[in-house]
Amino acid sequence: MPVVNHVKEFRKERKLTQEELAKLVNVSRQTIISLEKGSYVPSLELALDISQVFETTVEQLFKKEKTAYEKN
Repeated sequence: MPVVNHVKEFRKERKLTQEELAKLVNVSRQTIISLEKGSYVPSLELALDISQVFETTVEQLFKKEKTAYEKN
């Protein structure tokens, strides 16, 4: 279940560093790095926290990538 996220784009638009975002949502900078690389899928709580920081919805930040079956 690959999840595509737009955290990096939202973070850069708001001129936040990875460290600043990490502090705002109470995680490590490494977590933000992994999240932006797509190698980490956040918990629902973290996704909600990040969406609050960016004043947007979870759905605008995170999307489930369609499987080959869903693409047909």
